Amino acid sequence: MKTGKRYRNAATTAKVEEGKVQNLPDAIERLKATATAKFDETIEVAMRLGVDPRHAEQLVRGSIVLPHGTGKKVRVLVLTKGDKEREAREAGADHVGSDEWIKKLNEGWLDVDSIIATPDMMGEVGKLGRVLGPRGLMPNPRSGTVTFDVAKAVRDVKGGKIEYRVDKAGNLHAPVGKASFGKEQLLANVETLLREVVRTRPPAAKGQYIRSVTLSSTMGPPVRLDPATVQAAFKA
Repeated sequence: MKTGKRYRNAATTAKVEEGKVQNLPDAIERLKATATAKFDETIEVAMRLGVDPRHAEQLVRGSIVLPHGTGKKVRVLVLTKGDKEREAREAGADHVGSDEWIKKLNEGWLDVDSIIATPDMMGEVGKLGRVLGPRGLMPNPRSGTVTFDVAKAVRDVKGGKIEYRVDKAGNLHAPVGKASFGKEQLLANVETLLREVVRTRPPAAKGQYIRSVTLSSTMGPPVRLDPATVQAAFKA
């Protein structure tokens, strides 16, 4: 694959070799050394899992709160009524309401990163599946975004909660912070994600569960981890 000059220079500077397997602390050091863009690059974890998501019992999905957040300012809409509106606003929600916001969403407004809804709103929110589903914005009880405890849900999302889910090929991608984060902050975030993915291994998954683990920054070269070591380190 042809790569740009900046990418090649970064890889050379950090001595990142194609196919090289690193331990996690070294991988993070190398990622920070190669994240030389003029903006604060996002650090992402990509994993290939030994599952077949076509079977519901092998679907890997969930949500976790990263201890140091993602470094991204998250815009939150809470769809609710009555006293829950006040709770949502006090917790820091950017937008709060019911019918007026459902109308805006139907009209194509999507200037938001996360949507939380109380269960009594799901009759109307469910009709927005074709709009919200493809964009990953549909509230879901499993991810904690359908709840009457809107204050906690807002604080979790604002504080660094992320959702993860394997795609149809068994791949999983998740942001774990910014290049400006300290090494220990990134290490804690990555470990939290890896531990959760290992913990939620479906019982129906056979053979090697973690096939590959790669860390990368937005513009820098990827660094691969030893999947067997990752699985052993975080196995309960």
